[in-house]
Amino acid sequence: MMKKRPSPRFLQSTLTGMLCLFLIFSAPAGHAEKMEIHGSNTIGARLAPMLVEGFLRSRGNDPVQTLGNGKLNEKLLIGNQGDIPLQILVAAHGSSTGFRALEAKSADIWASSRSVKPAEVQQMAGRANLRDPESEHVIAIDGLAVLVHPSNRVNQLSIDTLARIFSGEIRNWSDVGGANQPINLYARDDRSGTWDTFKSLVLGKRYPLHESSRRYESNNRLSDDVSADPGGIGFSGLASVRNSKVLAISDGVAPALKPSRLTVASEDYPLSRRLFMYTLGDAATAITKDFVEFVLGKEGQSIVAESGFVSQNPMAVKPDLADSTPPTFKLLTQNYKRLTVNFRFSEGRTKLDNKARRDLRRVAGYLNRESRKADDLMLIGFADQQTNELRAQMISELRALSVRKALSDFDVHDVRYTGYGQYMPVGMAGGKRGQRRNGRVEVWVRDR
Repeated sequence: MMKKRPSPRFLQSTLTGMLCLFLIFSAPAGHAEKMEIHGSNTIGARLAPMLVEGFLRSRGNDPVQTLGNGKLNEKLLIGNQGDIPLQILVAAHGSSTGFRALEAKSADIWASSRSVKPAEVQQMAGRANLRDPESEHVIAIDGLAVLVHPSNRVNQLSIDTLARIFSGEIRNWSDVGGANQPINLYARDDRSGTWDTFKSLVLGKRYPLHESSRRYESNNRLSDDVSADPGGIGFSGLASVRNSKVLAISDGVAPALKPSRLTVASEDYPLSRRLFMYTLGDAATAITKDFVEFVLGKEGQSIVAESGFVSQNPMAVKPDLADSTPPTFKLLTQNYKRLTVNFRFSEGRTKLDNKARRDLRRVAGYLNRESRKADDLMLIGFADQQTNELRAQMISELRALSVRKALSDFDVHDVRYTGYGQYMPVGMAGGKRGQRRNGRVEVWVRDR
């Protein structure tokens, strides 16, 4: 009997893996710098390798080699700084796998498309507080894009309707204004932070995912399959829309929004989410700290934008205000553009969260780069629905005032501010999800 010959793809994968091992082990012992990033496929498929390559080049590593190591969804990036090789592994198997790798001390960075869970914070408490600014790093903003076939005539859905579709309560497109056609469900797998985010923001505890859903490890593959299925609906990261059609999503009485540069960066879009990297704070290695600082800086955020995600570098945009926008708000902002930055709060009413602390520096940097003065800015605070309008107005003004005071630490003094109470919600009034998004401070800059 003749033996089956190995396929060319198998041979190529084997040779590539052998080359990786040779490059790793041929370096003198103790002379190679190494770092490992484990976790989210949303981050690891494209964004993390691009950030690693940019980081290596910024340190004089040119050329940078990107190699497979024989394992699916893993890449090894290698550069050389003088005689010292730098080897950075990106393993993209899902957000939860990244936490386990960090806990097991096999990862330097946990890449996650969801925030750390309380139980995970507790598990790591003896080594680092993963909620501290030195450990929790927001590296990009993403929007969960709800995808359908390009021929689908449905243009928008509410979050509640979306939940009823994915739980199987709504089974035909004709029930939501589409064609008389069965709905086919596409979802990320259980290891995915994208799935965790969708489950949290859409399904909640009330709706289970229907058993007929097709599950995927890859955003791109899910999107490609939806774009080929006229009855399909799925969700992916914003960078993986590809050939699918994107729906606008509404939350409560707020207008339906499509994910865009402004709506996602400001986190007004109902299914916007933060992408994270978690490290061990002060206990992290020097190369890990340098890499994270590169990612959070202007150059790293430019790479974020290039990758298809939404950068945190501020940009002034003239927004398309909804028809329901109050005339007083249109008058207030008529001579302004909006910065793609929203300040949000971690607890209570006026404590800025970790991302907001970094955004203070970014706003100050924007003013310097654009030769702007502090009086070109206007801060507008908002509150979630309160027991009365006066209380909401006070809370919204206090929030704007807290950002004004924080900006003064970056030599941005006496910024004008106001509160707009509980009006113009971007999420469902009340409740944890809506309150986090409605309680915000917008940043507006005078139009030249």
